[in-house]
Amino acid sequence: MEAKHTYNLRLLTLEIVGIILGLLFLVPFYFVIVNSMKSFGELLINSASLPQSLNFSNYVKVWGIMKFPKAFWNSLLITVFSNLGLIVISSMAAYRLVRVPSRFNNLVFLAFVAAMVIPFQSIMIPLVRVASEVGLMDSIPGLVICYFGFGVSLNVFLYHGFMKSIPLEIEESATVDGCSPMGVFWKIVFPLLKPMTVTVVLLNSLWIWNDFLLPMLILNSPDLRTIPLTTYSFFGQYTKQWDLALAALVLGVIPIVLFFLAMQRHIIEGITAGSVKG
Repeated sequence: MEAKHTYNLRLLTLEIVGIILGLLFLVPFYFVIVNSMKSFGELLINSASLPQSLNFSNYVKVWGIMKFPKAFWNSLLITVFSNLGLIVISSMAAYRLVRVPSRFNNLVFLAFVAAMVIPFQSIMIPLVRVASEVGLMDSIPGLVICYFGFGVSLNVFLYHGFMKSIPLEIEESATVDGCSPMGVFWKIVFPLLKPMTVTVVLLNSLWIWNDFLLPMLILNSPDLRTIPLTTYSFFGQYTKQWDLALAALVLGVIPIVLFFLAMQRHIIEGITAGSVKG
């Protein structure tokens, strides 16, 4: 018999608390969207009120001032190529660590996990020095390589857990049929990693698209700036153009929010599958 779920006071209370917390998290989005359609004077008078009229002039100004298409293209290039490299490197590394168990591989995996707890601020200065020595400064490929180093630890950890749920018998059957080791990985194993790959892409995209500190350290040329860097240009030493900055924030957030909403169901699917040990 199926268990009957009764609707009681405790469940009602939890739902009310959940709704209140959800509304609290949505309050910042309300302020950003509403104030992005106000003039600077109207914003200062009452930032919580609705705009007197739907005014999109801030978006028109921001589009031209920050050269939004160029900034969008820079962010897109960095996000796409960083994801591609991280997927290839992390999935192959995790496959090797899982399928060839040894003391050395266990130590390597432990090093990946340990690297996840190192704060970025503690290695900023050494990173800039090393990047300038090897010619990675002020270039999109250099920034992408830096993202490889910072993102591979978490990605290997996620792939490592998911890889254990893939039956070894499938790979053995492919090997008996004459498939090479590289063929086994790319034709058999990698397609089975799709749920975790989608999860990795989502997490990496949210991080890289919105990242400010690492691009600020590596990219110096105005033509290479990403959306967060161009948005920062509205905050000067003496003047803060909140009306334009908020419009820039909305423009910069829309693409990644749409991408997240379209793919969010795969996050739980991938993480849940990765928690199952084979």
